[in-house]
Amino acid sequence: MQADEAPAPYGAEEVPAPSVAPRLGMRWRKVLIALAVIFVSFSAATARLFIWPVQGMPPRVSAIVMLDGPGSALNVAVRLAEQHRAPFLVISRGTVASHDPCPGHLPNVQLICYNPVPATTQGEAEFVGRLAKKYHWQSIAVVAITPQDSRARLRVERCFAGEVYVVTAPIRPITWPYQIAYEWAALAKALVIQRGC
Repeated sequence: MQADEAPAPYGAEEVPAPSVAPRLGMRWRKVLIALAVIFVSFSAATARLFIWPVQGMPPRVSAIVMLDGPGSALNVAVRLAEQHRAPFLVISRGTVASHDPCPGHLPNVQLICYNPVPATTQGEAEFVGRLAKKYHWQSIAVVAITPQDSRARLRVERCFAGEVYVVTAPIRPITWPYQIAYEWAALAKALVIQRGC
């Protein structure tokens, strides 16, 4: 025994100091598990809200409403109107730069084309809400691009008291990453900032 070391009391055992390495490993493991849970939850929400949303409509509704956006929503809306699924076809032309024309005459369908103010989904929903009151609509089939489904439903339901159904139109595969990022931001804005009609 060296001079500066005190003798251990009788019956006491020397216990080794706990190792720091296993505690750090446990912390990293917990962090990685938490990140994996967040990633899986985010991916599942993205899939449900933007990639495979609930969609469809009954055989007949009061109006078919097409929202402006990329993709082939105009073709889908016109096809539904040609099948006489509603007596009204409402086409949002978005901004002046929008490339969707007002389609030609469709037999037995009242056609309404408009440029919303503001030129947003919010402006489209407000206009549709006013039309619904004017014409006493009971149900609407909204035609939007697939990633816009959840936000379009939310916006229109805030401005229209009847049943809202959504029929989606496909978009080009290359635009999916941008559309998903855009829809996450726009949905957050609709849920947090713009909560009214």
